[in-house]
Amino acid sequence: MHPHINDAVFKTFPLLESDRLLLRSFETGDSDDFFKIRSNKAVMEHMDSKPLASTNDAEKAIRENQLLFEEKKGFTWALIEKKEHTFLGYFSIWRIERVHARAEIGYALKPSYWGKGYMKEAMTTILSFAFNDANIHSIEANLNPHNTASEHLLKAVGFKKEAYFRENFWFNGNFHDSVIYCLLQKDLPQRL
Repeated sequence: MHPHINDAVFKTFPLLESDRLLLRSFETGDSDDFFKIRSNKAVMEHMDSKPLASTNDAEKAIRENQLLFEEKKGFTWALIEKKEHTFLGYFSIWRIERVHARAEIGYALKPSYWGKGYMKEAMTTILSFAFNDANIHSIEANLNPHNTASEHLLKAVGFKKEAYFRENFWFNGNFHDSVIYCLLQKDLPQRL
C-alpha cells in the first residue's frame, strides 16, 4: 500500500504540548523574538542562510512559513515555555514530499536555553505528531558537520546518519559539507 500524508492535519494548525512547552503557530507579535534568533551570530553559525536584517524580514519569513502550512507543504511551530510564556525558538517540518511521505526538519533555540533539554522535548513531541498523526514515513535532517550539538540531539532521539556530502553546497563564498540524518516512522515507538 502506498503511503499517504494525512491531509486532516492541515485543517487547522496543530497545537501541541509537552511537559514544559506549548508548541503553537506563529503570531504577529513573534516577529521580534524570531528576528533575535535568526540574527544571532551563535545561532546562525551553522545555518546555510544569511542572518535576518530586520524585524520586517522576520515578518516576511513568518508569513512564508504560514503559507507553507496553507499550501500543505510544512509546519513551523513557535516554542513557548509554559510557565513564563517565553518564546524560546522554533521547529519546522518542511520540504514535505507527498509521493514519498518524506519531510525535512529544521530548528533553532535562543542560546540562553541551549543545553536544558528544551529542543529534545520539542523534537520528540513534534516527531510523534509527524509520524503518528501526519503519517510521514521518514524525516530527514540536513546539518553542518560542525554542528555537534545538533548531531548529538538527533542521535539521542534515534536518527541515523545516512550520508556525508563533501562540498555539496555553495554559501557565503565557500563550498560546505553537509551530513544527512534520518528517522523512519517504524523506528519511532521504540525511541519515543
